[in-house]
Amino acid sequence: MLVTVNGEQRQLEEGAVVPALLGQLGLRPGSAVVERNGVALTPSEAAATVLADGDVLEVVRAVAGG
Repeated sequence: MLVTVNGEQRQLEEGAVVPALLGQLGLRPGSAVVERNGVALTPSEAAATVLADGDVLEVVRAVAGG
């Protein structure tokens, strides 16, 4: 299936979940905020969200600092 991640199309296996996508991007679950089709996901929602063909995702890495 095809999804769009941060403006770029990406091929994923059917039934892929958000944590698997984050792993492919080199990110740990909880280290990024994920928006799916214009709706921000809570960490628990992201952990359980199965992606669908055509989804549009924005992934923003959380950075702490002072």
